[in-house]
Formats: sequence, structure tokens, C-alpha cells
Amino acid sequence: MTADIESPERVAIVGAGVIGAAWAARWLLRGVDVAVSDPSANAPRIVSQVLDNARTAWERMGTAPQSEGKLDFCESVEAAVSGADVVQESVPENLDLKKATLKQIEGSAESKTLIASSTSGLKPSLLQQEMECPERLVVGHPFNPVYLLPMVEVVGGELTSSDTISRAMAVYGAAGMRPLHVRVEIDAFIADRLLEAVWREALWLINDGVATTQEIDDVIRFGFGLRWAQMGLFENYRIAGGESGMAHFISQFGPTLSWPWSKLTDTPELTEALTLLISEQSDNQSGHHTIAELERIRDENLVDIMLALEKNQWGAGQSVSELRR
Repeated sequence: MTADIESPERVAIVGAGVIGAAWAARWLLRGVDVAVSDPSANAPRIVSQVLDNARTAWERMGTAPQSEGKLDFCESVEAAVSGADVVQESVPENLDLKKATLKQIEGSAESKTLIASSTSGLKPSLLQQEMECPERLVVGHPFNPVYLLPMVEVVGGELTSSDTISRAMAVYGAAGMRPLHVRVEIDAFIADRLLEAVWREALWLINDGVATTQEIDDVIRFGFGLRWAQMGLFENYRIAGGESGMAHFISQFGPTLSWPWSKLTDTPELTEALTLLISEQSDNQSGHHTIAELERIRDENLVDIMLALEKNQWGAGQSVSELRR
């Protein structure tokens, strides 16, 4: 644990699907006690499976802890959040459900407890509407798998206090993450805005018969995705501008943005036929693997990429180094 960051002693996870379970795994591997609340009978199995994946990944990275935190499954939200320093709400992406859950959390959590939502796009100002102490709510939007990917978007609502933002940034730092304060509250924040743009274009390419799911994925994983993994978008384009840098790149390629290539302002109708086509192509592409196998393959690849980046002290590799401190 980084010395100058105070770690919570107990974290409550409300909602233990894919994201909630991965939050639990990250905190447990940071030596923090975790209490989980989820009405599904499958929750213990899901958390156990995700925790096993996380342990394997952290062992391969060489960041496995000497001792893990204690895991408790609670029969109610009230029991889970009682005494928690941080509550991470990760219930399904439904505004009414999240508002009701946050109100339930608030009613049982201590006044000093930080409350965070894992929502991938709902504005925190909407989530705050029925809270009695909305100033302590923040969005902490992670990326799957949460136990490996260090980025978390921290977003405050209209009523979120600056102290809450600062505390959330410190808390996620203690989790070994790379928190980014999204200073302007917008739907879907930063990352999903970018992902949705790519997703829309991909849907059109399939709809128009230009490419299959595998061809689109191959373009990403064998092409620009490798560059994005270590330098992102703008730093790569700066290189593409040569010795004159970004200004030259924009002057050379900027005019192409006015050409009628993109369909970002529209989305093909997700008809039954298009949905079936995408599903069939996806089955042909990856159906020979189970989801559990794909998760393991994904984690193995991510660990190796992150270790390579750590060797060069670049990008996500810096976060791996920080986990060792």
C-alpha cells in the first residue's frame, strides 16, 4: 500500500455482478475487508470465480498480497454497509433502482461513509435527487476487469462536495488504481463517449456488409489497439505528425473530418435480423471458447501487456509498479 494514501478498513459492495464482484476482488487483494450484499443466490459463486481469476492474475504480475482482506456475504444492504468506510454501489444500470438503492445505503451507512456508484453513464446529479446527504455521493466508473485495469472515472454531481471528490481520488489511489477526475458532468463521461463512437461505426460496418465482427476486432487488436494500449490517441497522432508534431498532423489530416465517412450522428436500427447477424458472427468468431475461458485468456494477455509496459515504465505498467510498493 502506498504510504501516503490512507486505505479504508472496510468496503461494502452492493450488487455483486461482474463489476461488483471484481471490485470486491480488487479490494480483497489490497488487504481490505469486504462486505457484499446481493439478493441473487448466485452471488457467492460469481464472487468466488472472479476472485479466483483475480488471484491468478495478481500472482502472475507478482503483486499478490501477503494476506487478503476478509470477505463477508451479508443478508441485507443494511448489514453490509454498517461500519463501512466506503460503499461501492454496483446494481444494474437502471436509474430508479440505483436511486432506491442509494437511498437504502444512505439510511444505514455512517455519516462519514463515502458512497460511490459504478454507473457507466448516468449523471450523478440524477442519482443524488432523493438523497438526504447528496454531497457525499460520487461516481466511480471502473473498467472490466476491475481487478486489473487501473482506470476509474471519478465524477461529481451538482451537489457533490469538493471534499468528497478529493477523498474518492485518494480512496481509489489506495486501491492501486489511476483515478481520473471528470471535471464536467456529462452523460457517459469520457470513456464511454469514445467507446460509443467506435461502437456506432462498427454497427454500421456490419449492417452495411462491409466487415464482420472478427474483421473489426482484428483491425483493432492487430492495428491501432496495440498503439492505444500504451500511448492512447493524441500521443500517437503527435508522432504521426513527424517532427512538426500535432499541429502538422491536424493541418494534414484535419480536413478529412469533413468528408462523408462517419455515421456517428446515426445508428443502424438494431432489428432482429441485424442482432441475429451480429450474434452469429460473434459465435463463429469466439463460440469455441466458453466465457470463463475468454476471461482467463483476456486476463493472461492483459497481465503480459502490463508487465511489458512496467518494464518500460510506461502507461498501465506504472500502475503495476505502484502495486508493489
